[in-house]
Amino acid sequence: MTAPIPRDIPDLPPIPGHVVLPPTVVPARAVLIPARRRPVAAFRGLIALLALTGVAIELLAADIPPTTALSHFTIQSGILLALVMLASARCAWSAHHPLPGALTGAALFYVIAAALVHHVLLAHASSPFATPDGTGIGTGTAWQTAATHILHTAVPVAAALDWLLLTPAGRLHLRQAPAWLLYPLAYLAFTLARGELLLPGAQDRYLYPFLDVAQHGYKIVLGNALLVGLALYALAVLLVALDHIRPDPVRRPR
Repeated sequence: MTAPIPRDIPDLPPIPGHVVLPPTVVPARAVLIPARRRPVAAFRGLIALLALTGVAIELLAADIPPTTALSHFTIQSGILLALVMLASARCAWSAHHPLPGALTGAALFYVIAAALVHHVLLAHASSPFATPDGTGIGTGTAWQTAATHILHTAVPVAAALDWLLLTPAGRLHLRQAPAWLLYPLAYLAFTLARGELLLPGAQDRYLYPFLDVAQHGYKIVLGNALLVGLALYALAVLLVALDHIRPDPVRRPR
């Protein structure tokens, strides 16, 4: 004798003969556990300290108001690099996943761009935009000279070494290059608007001589900005290309 089937059990769906699960793609960072890299963290902390030292010297030693010094692209890019290096050092020290390549690549790109503008346009004797101290920030005192070498030579070289020797390769992409130019474009708009708001003849009305509308006019200044922008885009593309052809310094053996 069998028990009656309860009436409150719903109808069950038929059992399929073959179940095909859709393929899934698991990113490598979801299964690979990052290792502690304390020497790397220490080196990046030193880079951040070096950049902040250069910025502090510029703010304290320059004969211009701190707000004017902070308006320079070199100072802003140095602060950005210091923040990125501190965050990257924390990730390496605590075995966290690294920062996105777009962010670290942008910080590297900006300090290298500032260094190239300094060495090619402001400090080179044959440049028509050369300044007496090669900075455009203040007078060439001993402290000013030290800050110039720190921000335009030591910091970019150290950041490039960290990228080449301690950062995984192949994390930059060509689509990131136009996005990196948004900040220099916004900085150009800020510089020109700042110059229009200040009174004619004001000290440091225009922060860089090749962007001095009062001296060269908008036609020449915009032409200079276009040439610098094209050079910066070429630099961004070069960084992306180098990132894909350089050996990976942190690849783990299988």
